[in-house]
Amino acid sequence: MQVELLGIGTAAPPLSITRDQSIDAARALCAEEDDDHADLLATLYRQSGIEARGILFGEPEFRRIVYAEGAMETPFAPRTVGDRGPSTAVRMERFEAEALPMAVESSGDALAKSGVDPATITHLVTVSCTGLAAPGFDLGLIKRLGLSPDVERTHVGFMGCHGSLNGLRVARGLIAAEPASRVLLCSVELCSLHLWYGWNPKKMVGNALFADGSAAAVLGAAPYDEPRDRSRWRLAANGARLFPNSEQAMSWHVRDHGFEMVLSTKVPGLIQQNIGPWLESWLATKGLAPSDVASWAVHPGGPRVLSSVQEALGLAPEAVEVSRTILASRGNMSSATILFILDELMRRDAPRPCVALGFGPGLAAEGALFL
Repeated sequence: MQVELLGIGTAAPPLSITRDQSIDAARALCAEEDDDHADLLATLYRQSGIEARGILFGEPEFRRIVYAEGAMETPFAPRTVGDRGPSTAVRMERFEAEALPMAVESSGDALAKSGVDPATITHLVTVSCTGLAAPGFDLGLIKRLGLSPDVERTHVGFMGCHGSLNGLRVARGLIAAEPASRVLLCSVELCSLHLWYGWNPKKMVGNALFADGSAAAVLGAAPYDEPRDRSRWRLAANGARLFPNSEQAMSWHVRDHGFEMVLSTKVPGLIQQNIGPWLESWLATKGLAPSDVASWAVHPGGPRVLSSVQEALGLAPEAVEVSRTILASRGNMSSATILFILDELMRRDAPRPCVALGFGPGLAAEGALFL
C-alpha cells in the first residue's frame, strides 16, 4: 500500500509584523521599564533568525497592545508593570474565535490542491498544542467544508512542534487499516495567545521564536491497479525517539496565565548528541542511510536547532535552507511549521527520499520518510 500526500494548504493571520515590531512588543510586555532588559530582548530577537511573523492580533489591537495607541479595548494590553496578562480562560476564548477561520482556509486550500471532494473525506485529524475546546474547530471544519457527518475524528493535542508528524503517523495508520480512506489533517497554532508578560529570562526565548499559522494536508492510498504518479509524495514510514535524560529540557504546561513553555539551553546539544545514532538505526530498517536522503524538512525550533541537526548529520547549508527561509519569513508556528516546509519542498520538486524531522516535549523526536 502506498500512502500519498495528495495536497497541502496553508494559512497565515492577516497581520505580519517585522523583527523591529516584535522587539517593540517584547519591550512593552516584558522589559518592565528596565533599559538593560530592553537591550537584552533586542539582542535575543535579532539572534532568533526571524525577520517577520504572523500574529492573530489585527493592526489596531496590535498597536494598542504594544504602543498604547487608540482607544480599542483589549485584555491583551498590559495594564501595569509586572502584569501577567490575561487569564487562560480569556486566551482560550480567543482561540475558539480565531482558530476556525484559519483552519477552514488551510483545509480548503489543501482540498482544492488534492482534487478530493470534501464529502468523501472519511477521517479528520486535527492538531494543536495552543488551544483546548470541546467541541473544537474539528466540528467547525465539518460544517464549513461540507464534510460528511460520518467523518471519523481524531485530535492530536499538546504534542508541541512535532504534532503534525504525529498527525501524519495517525493518517498513515488509518489508511493502512482502511485503504479506501481519505484523511484530512489540519493543524492550527496560535502561539501569540501564550506570550509571557513580565520579566523572566527562561520565558524570553519562547516569546522570541513563536508565531501563528495553520496548515493542512490530504492523504490517501494510491490505487493498486494504476501506475504510480511520481509527482506525488508517498509517506513511506514514521519513526520516533525519546532522548534519554531529557525530560526537563522542554516542557509545555497549562497555567493561570496561558500555557507556559520552558526551553532549556541544553536542547540543541541533546539533539546534536542523539539525532545521528537514532536516524541511522531508524533508516536502516527501511534499507537506507542518512547519506541516501536527498532532501530534508527539519522543523526550525530555532536557529540553534537547525545548526545542531546540520552539524550532527554533516549536512550542507542548503540542506536546511527551506527550513531557515520559513523560520525567517513566518517564525516558529509550532506543529503547523513542518507542513509549510513540506509544501515549499513540493513546490520546488525537491528530490527524494525526503526526511521530515520535528522535536517536542520529552525531549522527543518524530520523523517521517517520503519517497
